[in-house]
Amino acid sequence: MNSNVGTTDRMLRISAGTLLAGLSIAGMIGPWGYIGIVPLLTGLLGTCPAYTLFGIDTSGRRSVRSDKR
Repeated sequence: MNSNVGTTDRMLRISAGTLLAGLSIAGMIGPWGYIGIVPLLTGLLGTCPAYTLFGIDTSGRRSVRSDKR
């Protein structure tokens, strides 16, 4: 699994995910707040499947393609 989520992006995902899940656990927002688990996990793992699909990479490193022409 290649990392495609940069440091700032990871910190924002972890913060937002923790906030949403925490508010949902505390009963301050509805159960939809558990969707915060998704950004929390992608931030902790450092990879985002949606970024892979769209070819986005915020990690700051470029992937090297093997098909040089």
